[in-house]
Amino acid sequence: MDDLDHRLLALLRADARQPVASLAAVLKVSRATVRARIDRLIESGIIAGFTVLLRKDLRPAMVRAITMIEVEGRAAETVIARLHGFPEVRTVYTTNGRWDVVAEIETESLEAFDDTLRRVRQIAGIASTETSILLSARKAVL
Repeated sequence: MDDLDHRLLALLRADARQPVASLAAVLKVSRATVRARIDRLIESGIIAGFTVLLRKDLRPAMVRAITMIEVEGRAAETVIARLHGFPEVRTVYTTNGRWDVVAEIETESLEAFDDTLRRVRQIAGIASTETSILLSARKAVL
């Protein structure tokens, strides 16, 4: 990937619905160049897909949080497998440092969140957790 690819990806992250002609004008290249770059980024797997973001007023108020998890011994794979069984757990990351695993949790209410967090903390192999509720997004990256 070169500088043009990075600038193109930044524009698509901001608004993937921009017409190729608009992207070409901003990037100061031809429409054919932009189309070829997008096609190549898709074919190579760098662009994995496109998504739809809904207006906030169309989505129910969700409680979202990040839970950092310390795993006992070598139980990481078991803990991750158990986390995958929770529909409220959107994404699971492995990480370095104090925390071994980070789970992104999303529920419809604080009560549901409390219940989910309680069940997560009961998973065998979890030594400790620390949770931060996400308040507002300042930049969306997909």
